[in-house]
Amino acid sequence: MGIVLSQKFKQSQKLSLTPSLKKSIDLLQLSRYELINKIQQEIEENPFLEKVDDFEISSTKENFDFDQESCKSLRESMLDQVNDLNLDDHTKNIAILIIENINEIGRLEEHTEELEYISKFKFKEKEIESVLKNIIHNMDPPGIGYRNHKECIHIQIKSKNITDSLFEICEQIIFNDYLDDLDKIEKSFIDGGGDLKLFNLALKEIRKCDLSPGLNFEKTRYVYPDLKILKEDSVTKIRFIESNFPKIQVDENLISDIKRDLKKNKNPKISAKIADARWLLSSIKKRNDTVLKVGEYIFKKQISFFENNPMKIQTLSNKEISEKLNIHPSTVSRILRNKYVETPKGVISLRTLMVSSVSKSRDITSTQLMKLIEEIIKHERKPKSDRQITLELNKKGFNLARRTITKYRKKNNIPSSRYRKLLS
Repeated sequence: MGIVLSQKFKQSQKLSLTPSLKKSIDLLQLSRYELINKIQQEIEENPFLEKVDDFEISSTKENFDFDQESCKSLRESMLDQVNDLNLDDHTKNIAILIIENINEIGRLEEHTEELEYISKFKFKEKEIESVLKNIIHNMDPPGIGYRNHKECIHIQIKSKNITDSLFEICEQIIFNDYLDDLDKIEKSFIDGGGDLKLFNLALKEIRKCDLSPGLNFEKTRYVYPDLKILKEDSVTKIRFIESNFPKIQVDENLISDIKRDLKKNKNPKISAKIADARWLLSSIKKRNDTVLKVGEYIFKKQISFFENNPMKIQTLSNKEISEKLNIHPSTVSRILRNKYVETPKGVISLRTLMVSSVSKSRDITSTQLMKLIEEIIKHERKPKSDRQITLELNKKGFNLARRTITKYRKKNNIPSSRYRKLLS
């Protein structure tokens, strides 16, 4: 058998990250606190960078509490509370499972049926749901373990020392028949003989609620908001926080002096330091501009929530921001990581304001869908199956799968049509 030598050409595409691009990506996803630390470090290591002012990280103590490091983390605090309850081992292990799936802002990241799967079906979904509602939701800080913004608000309202009548009005606003239309909710309340003053008091209590209850327990990652929502001439706006942010510049005089020597004696390390200094300045500006750009779009989308309707959060996805702002989806994802906005409601993670739609054809949140399912079942003459509910909603253009209806009917604690028929 002969050996044949031949030359073959193959065309292929390969994506490779340059060192500069990788550094830009890393910088983009840094929190404000991490970025300030990086700038401080670069100033110390790069002689071609200099401060424009006398900014020091310690100067932020007037506005940020550095004693947080001595506090417990959210996870540690919740585990301590579980240990204090003297629960049986089975219940305790369910509580720990839930705690392990609560993120830094206090939101439960996984659905209860997904936690059942994570536990390898050691715990049933009904058990997990029961522990979540009866144990986790009664822990400090109030609102912890929430799954959507309405549940977060409701948990906090329950913990407040308010009258029963005021609490009932708060519940009417939170779980209303008009979803998020505050004007309709108010009109319905007044038409039903309600007192406008009490309605406004209830709304005031709702507006005080914190949508990121877990942030008070951050142990080592200090929460520095990049953005701030404020009123200017009676108009609500969002701004990048310039104060407490180090202003740096390239020392052009030093570079000019060095360049004369570099013409005679080339030094790649010094040239790289000069390039790094210029890159850092442009990259910081790009990072901050992009954070503001994304923040402005999110703010514009969720304007009702910030201005006058704390119950209304629009559906919003990374893909939508990417398409509207002409930014790569991975860039949007990195920008949202560890970025916070200071609001009249407290410091909120930008991710808190991202709510995905459960329908591909129409914007509808999971909370809104649960309300629609509840409304259909409330007005049914005879029990409708999940398939019938799916068909009814799809005629209105929602394009939902039957399993989606089943999932959110169960989340709403509504029994199946067969069981509802037995109860009727």
